[in-house]
Amino acid sequence: MTVLPLTPDELLTTTRSVRKRLDLTRPVPLELIRECLEIALQAPSGSNRQDWHWVVVTDADKRKAIADYYADSWERYIASGRSAGVLYADDPERAAVQQRIGTSGQYLADHMAEVPVLVLPCIKAGSLGAGNQAGLWGSILPAAWSYMLAARARGLGTAWTTLHLRHEEAISSLLGIPEGIAQAALIPTAFYTGDTFKPAARQPLDEVLHVDSW
Repeated sequence: MTVLPLTPDELLTTTRSVRKRLDLTRPVPLELIRECLEIALQAPSGSNRQDWHWVVVTDADKRKAIADYYADSWERYIASGRSAGVLYADDPERAAVQQRIGTSGQYLADHMAEVPVLVLPCIKAGSLGAGNQAGLWGSILPAAWSYMLAARARGLGTAWTTLHLRHEEAISSLLGIPEGIAQAALIPTAFYTGDTFKPAARQPLDEVLHVDSW
């Protein structure tokens, strides 16, 4: 597979969550997913434990079951009002962005079963001690992000989702994930439509930068 001619900065600033632009009709070769995961395995992990596991779901029935669980969680999320920009009622510009995200999120929830590949990064839940949450999740999230970057460089779109975790136990049972293995995310993966992505609007650095003290 040809890797896109992106500079490191372009790759880091244009890897966006892809929902509406996922190509739901084009199969994704498993070998391409494996290539992305080989890169993900180069990410750091606490004490170099490498206690990660990756569940790649291509079976249509299992994707449909996961999609149904996701849709239930999405409906609960919608009912909370967070997707409609309620959290940013005092910031109209950011609220408008949140509403657009809500629209694309609804599309993903409606079409999750059609996404050709679902990737679930997982980790041994007790591998770094019950109280060491930063170390635990810090040992899987960089690898998951590396997977998403590798996918972007190969013309694949991804989105970071966690709403399915409301039904984590049921999904673990569905996929045969053993007890003690925690799911970190659900990453729908497909080729994307269109040609380009651009950096997203972000708050100014000086609003969040603190040097030497808060």
